Order: sequence, then C-alpha cells, then structure tokens
Amino acid sequence: MVLQLYDTLTRTKQPFKPLESRKASIYSCGPTVYRDVHIGNLRTYLLADWLRRVLEAQDYQVQHVKNITDVGHMRQELLERGEDKVIAAAIAAGKTPAEIAEHYTESFLRDEKALNIKPAHEFPRATEHIGHMIEMIESLIAKELAYEVSGNVYYRVERFLGYGKLSGNTGEGLLEGVRAEADPLKENGRDFSLWKAAEKGRVAKWSSPWGDGFPGWHIECSAMSTHLLGERFDFHTGGVDNIFPHHEDEIAQSEGALGHQVVGHWVHGQHLLVDGLKMAKSTGNVYTLPQLRDRGFEPMAFRYLCATVHYRKRLNFTFASLRAASAGLSKLRQEAFQAAGANGEDTGAGDGSAWEEAFWDALKDDLHLPRALAAVWRLVRSDASPRVKTRLLRAFDEVLGLDLLPQPSEVPDAVRALIDERQELRRREDFVPADALRKRVEDAGYEVRDVREGLAIVPRATSAPSDMGVLHSSDDVPSFLEQPDEFDFSVILTGRDDLEGLRRAASAVLAQSDRHRLELIVVDNGSSDGTGDWLFELTQQDDRVRAITCDHNIGTGAARNCGLRAAKGTIIVLLDTSVEPTDEFLTPIAAALEDGTTGIVGPFGVNSEDMREFEDAPGPEVDAVEGYLMALRRSLVREVGLMDEKFRFYRHLDLDYSLAIRERGYRNRIVPDLPLRRHAHTDWERTPEDERDRLSKRNFYRFLKKYGHSTDLLLAKST
Repeated sequence: MVLQLYDTLTRTKQPFKPLESRKASIYSCGPTVYRDVHIGNLRTYLLADWLRRVLEAQDYQVQHVKNITDVGHMRQELLERGEDKVIAAAIAAGKTPAEIAEHYTESFLRDEKALNIKPAHEFPRATEHIGHMIEMIESLIAKELAYEVSGNVYYRVERFLGYGKLSGNTGEGLLEGVRAEADPLKENGRDFSLWKAAEKGRVAKWSSPWGDGFPGWHIECSAMSTHLLGERFDFHTGGVDNIFPHHEDEIAQSEGALGHQVVGHWVHGQHLLVDGLKMAKSTGNVYTLPQLRDRGFEPMAFRYLCATVHYRKRLNFTFASLRAASAGLSKLRQEAFQAAGANGEDTGAGDGSAWEEAFWDALKDDLHLPRALAAVWRLVRSDASPRVKTRLLRAFDEVLGLDLLPQPSEVPDAVRALIDERQELRRREDFVPADALRKRVEDAGYEVRDVREGLAIVPRATSAPSDMGVLHSSDDVPSFLEQPDEFDFSVILTGRDDLEGLRRAASAVLAQSDRHRLELIVVDNGSSDGTGDWLFELTQQDDRVRAITCDHNIGTGAARNCGLRAAKGTIIVLLDTSVEPTDEFLTPIAAALEDGTTGIVGPFGVNSEDMREFEDAPGPEVDAVEGYLMALRRSLVREVGLMDEKFRFYRHLDLDYSLAIRERGYRNRIVPDLPLRRHAHTDWERTPEDERDRLSKRNFYRFLKKYGHSTDLLLAKST
C-alpha cells in the first residue's frame, strides 16, 4: 500500500509520488521566536516528525527544513505601549532583538528534543535570508504582481488568479490576508505586505531597494523554502491556522514568482483545544512543555497523548487526559519490556507479519497513529515470540518515538558502575548498602530487573502525578448544597496567580470573623506563583480554612462554583481578592439577608434602563450587586442554581447571576458603609487593554443574549 495523505489543496487523500525517486523533501513552518512555543505548536511539530519518521522507515532519503522566524513583526509603537510585555521587558533590560530571538530559539530546540522530535536538517533563520526575500519581491514587482508605495511593497491579489484555492476564500467574499487594520496605502484591501517600511525607532531593519524596512510575514517562508529545497518540493506542513492567510499567501508568492506549482502536498494539523476552548493568553489556558514538567508530567506523555488522536481531528487537551496518557505510556512500556523479554526466546506463534501489516496499513492511511498504536498494544499482548516482539517493537518505535524499549548502549557508565557495585554487594549478601545503591540507580532514572539471563537495565517507569486533591472542573467538587448548614458563613475567595491578594484578603477575613462560626474556602484556580504552598500552610495553621486546588485555570464562573458547591454555611459570601475587610463585616450582611424577599446583598451595585448601559447605584435596591462582594443565603443557591461557567472572565458574571436572582422574584440590595478597603483588581490590571475590551464584549454579548429581552426585570421598568 502506497502512503496516502490528505492534501489540503485538493481536499482528498492523495498517494505520495516523490519528485525524485526514494527522496522526500519537507518544509515545516517553525516558531516565531519571541515567546515560548506552546503545546498547540508542539502538536503541529509532532505531525511533521511522524511524517518524516514514516518516510525514513520506508527508506526515503528525507530533507527536512524548519524555519526560525527571528525577524519580529511587532511594530515599535505596540512595544512602546507594552502590548507584548515579555518583549518589552527584555528590551527594557537591555537585550537586543537578536538576543531575545536566540533565547527562545534555544528554548524551542530543548522542547523538541524533550519530545523526541528529530532535529530538522536545516533551521534557516529569517534574518539570514533577507537577500533572498528581496530577490523574490523584485521578481514579483517585475511581473507586476507587486507594487511599491512609500517604501512598502504589496502583493496584488487580483493578479494571481489562483488566490484562495487552498483556503477556499475566493471571490467578493475574500477575507483580507492581513493581521492588522486596513492600510490606506494599498490599491486593494485584499493585498498583503511583502516589505514594510521601518517605523521610527525600529531596531530590527534592513536596507532594500525601497528603503530601510523588514519583510512581511509570508515572504520569509516562500524565499527560504524555495532557496533550500528548490523550485519544487514534496511536503509543506503546518497547523490549520496557517492555511489562511499564511499559506495562501505563500502559494501566491512562490507560484507567482516561479510560474508553476511548488508544493506537492499540503499537510495541516488540526487545533489543540484546552478544555474545549481555543488557547489564549487572556483565557489563561496556554501551556508550555516546561509547565507540564513543573506539574510532574514526563514530556513523552504529551507525545503519547497526541498519538491517540488523528492529526486532522481536534485534540481536546485536559490534565485528566494527560494524566491518562502518562499512565498509558508507562503501562505500554512495562508490557513491551515484559513481552519482549531479555532471553531471546523464539518460541511463540507466527512471524509477526500480521502485526507489521496492521501497523503499516494504519500509517499509510493518512498517518493514522491511533490505529497504529492500537496495533502495538495488540502485539505486546499477543502470543508472538519475544524475539519477534522485540524486533517489531524496535522497528515500530523508530516511527512512534515513544522510547518503548531501552537501549543498553544508552545507559551511562556511571549508572553501570553503581549496578556492578550493587551486584558485588549482593553476592557478598551485604544487602543494606546494596539497597542504598539501588535507590541511587533509581534516582538516576534507571532500574534493575532480574531476568532469566541475569540483569536488565531499563529506564525507570514514570508515573503520572497524583490527582488527589487536584480538580479538573467544578464537577469534581462534591456538592454539599443539599446537606444541612454547619456554619454561619462560608466566605469564598478565588484567585489565579494572585498570591498577594489572596493572602491579604484571607488574613483580613480570618482576623475580622472571630465571633462567627465561619469557614473560609480558598479556590486556587491553577496558580503557578506559589499559591499552592501558601494555601497548604494556611490550612495547617487554621482549621477554618478549606483549600480547593484546580490543575489549571477553569474560568472565574467555574472557580466560584467550586466554592458554592463546597460551601456549608447558612450565608455565602463571594469575596474578590481586591476587597479587604478592615473591621467586622459579616453581622451587617446577615442582618440585610434576614428579609426573605432579599436575594443578593453587597456594598456595590449597578442599575440599567436598557440592559446595555449599567451605572453605579447607591441603593438601597439595585438591579445587580457587583461581584467584588456578593452575599446570599445558601438556600437560594439551591433554588436558583450555580453560576454560568461560560463566563470565564469575571466581567458581567455578577450581572448574570444577579438577574437570575431577580428573575425568581427576589430583590438585590446594597449594604451601606461596610468596613472595606479596595485594591487594584488583579485580573483587570494584568490583562492588556485590547484583551480587556475583547473579553468584556464577549461576556457582555453572552449576558445580553440571555437577558436583553428581559428589561421588565430592571427597576427602571418595573416601577
């Protein structure tokens, strides 16, 4: 069976027909090295690695090129406004753009090595190929496919008749192939940049026939791929987010300059989602490989997880799924070692051809790793001989790259010396120091197993980090809502990477609540700033404190629901870390809730006339109590239900819940003169201005969809 791969251009599976016999060329869109690559990027790089390994296993001579975009496309004014805080901070510390790029390049290469991704044969840096980019741009200008305006060069999209054939964005409805605001210098809004004039203050710039500037985002790959792999090459890989505009523009540039098709197969990997959502810094669900390691996961567990889902299907990453993958990989390694054995026995059924056929049929069918992995599991549990299993497992793992069987030559000499010393101690029956040496061997990452022929030295099996006490969603929290009250108050604090605010608010609540039967529930919403250690110490010091730890940012609505489900107090107080009680504050809250017609109370409220504009309101009755402090009877939560977890950002969550309360006929009221001190709101302050607007609008439209038609709930309409 010939290797069949889905080609994005033709939207069909196509047999691989190499341009040169027994040779294969691959160009992969690599990282932009001004930030760490995230696990979504790494899934795409794993796709290219598996493609390369399959080709090499079929005896193709592969040439793999993966670019490093080190030019930097963020405009100077955005840096000066602090839009990219990492880069801005590095520049403020005196680092040059080249130094920043080199730092993140080294980080990317470490990540690839940790995942067993074979290094590309060439890693061209964009800064090393500016001349080739200029040559291609000049060629496009000569063919009237591009034009220059004030030092900027643009591609004439309407002159390239095939534009849109990769993505399907064609005709009048064509989306602009740009990432920024409309450029008045363009002849047509659909045109895209090939060269940009350097703005004042830009450090990274180069001389060109059109003046000092820097290349457009797309021209880099066209110039480098055709320079290093030739005018035609076999494969171009990337993520589906590259299809438009990046790869669409590459086709226009490369084919426009050369006059013929350049890429044989376009291979794109689907998105990696986190808890069903697209990764975004603003959502707090962007993870890097070092962050997975910090949580106790072996990097190869992520490789295994990616192998369980076909590359053209979305992979929904959760820490629960990664934990399962870690356990699965460890189990497969153990069973592979036991199945292969170390004694070389050749007793068993068959020559393994059935397993070999199943494995390769899966891979040749559009790189179907899940089916290939299933064949491996069936092999290790089959009645094939250990010798056959060993041969096939080593061959299969050349493609899978999961380190299924240890290679004896890979054991360090220092570890071998420890093992020899241990064996000598065991021979003398000196078992105590022998056991101590075994521990040192395990600490070095290996273990010794007794087999029929003597000893086998294998990498120590890694176990998935324990999930005891760590939650993946609010559903993991047992609900006590139907159980009797045990406390007067349940005060709920939630925070993510807000140790200072959590510590300040928790200390204040505990100091001002001695006269009440109180529980303080602190929800650590996936922090990485030491909150977990502090929270553990606090629970040891004060038995009024209960800790709920989430393994990632589950969103504000879900985090507050963790507290609501766990609460056992007659009155629940949702307190933001930006609010610090300065004196006893719970008694007046309890008094305000004695009226059975009252829903939520708090110190801050808002009113509206149209569900679109909300203004601060002094009370005593308000449309909504603001989320900085919201208090209600626990019995009301049983009646109304939990908060809407679609509100991952805190904005408008309070409006939504307040109106859910009013919809049940209750009144929301202000408790005046509560002894509180306000501090900066962490989530608001650390979110860039454009992200604030975007997230706030998203939540607002979500709120408006639910309540925009219910203006009769507003005080202004009901009186």
